[in-house]
Amino acid sequence: MISFSNLNPAVITVWFLSVSAIAMFCNHPVITVLTTAGSVLFYIIRNKGGHFRSHLFFLLLFLILSLANPIVSHNGATVLFVMNDNPVTLESLLYGINSSAMIVGVLYLLRSFTQIMTSEKLLYVTGRLSPKLSMILSMAIRFVPLFSKQGQKVNDTQKVLGLYKDDNFIDDIKGRLRVFSIVSTWGLENGIITADSMEARGYGTGRRTQMTRFGFTFSDASVLAASLALTALCAAAIAAGKIAFTFYPKPEAADCGIPGIVGFTAYALLVFIPLFIETEVKLRWNYLMSKM
Repeated sequence: MISFSNLNPAVITVWFLSVSAIAMFCNHPVITVLTTAGSVLFYIIRNKGGHFRSHLFFLLLFLILSLANPIVSHNGATVLFVMNDNPVTLESLLYGINSSAMIVGVLYLLRSFTQIMTSEKLLYVTGRLSPKLSMILSMAIRFVPLFSKQGQKVNDTQKVLGLYKDDNFIDDIKGRLRVFSIVSTWGLENGIITADSMEARGYGTGRRTQMTRFGFTFSDASVLAASLALTALCAAAIAAGKIAFTFYPKPEAADCGIPGIVGFTAYALLVFIPLFIETEVKLRWNYLMSKM
């Protein structure tokens, strides 16, 4: 078994979309806890406990969003206290905590997604869906670093020519606007040159091919099949109303029964698929190292 980040990009994309979709469209606290726990653990394992500032930012975001909802929304039957003639209810607080945890969990997922899915992997996925979208995305990704480098060159040149000599706020704004204007003109001209070059080389006149170095192995097929099957089980439980939770006017969960338990179990397995893979790879590596 290979590591999760080395799986086929299409498989990784399907997993991220499945987990994120269920997390965002189902507000059940159990789903939220599973999403947050799985995404945070996966992020920590991938980054080996680093990125303290990222964890601090997400913690502050969670606290701010959790406290903001009961201040803005006053729905609910259980009044905790009254502030400025507005009731602060337990239900609003619980809803804010649940929604904030969901947002933080999805943000952790997106952070891991951006770390795993490089530009090459994104082009591989979008190229299969829409060749034109893939071309536009590849050109946009290419122009971002070029635009930044050209902006730095123009800025350095302007400094040598005497820009920013007054060293004040107004002069700085004028200088930045001048650099932006120059770089924008350069970007438009570069785009026209690129289009002419592509036309001269016969782009769009023949059958389009795509270079890729990503294969589809048995591990990819296994993870894809497991992700789709677990997603289907969880989605079926949600559609049947077995995984439902209401916060207003009082917190109340639907009778889950066997289908609900199956749905929760399926989603738990789905969320922790990357952790299972990374743990298995690490254990196998340690075992092989011990035999040397």
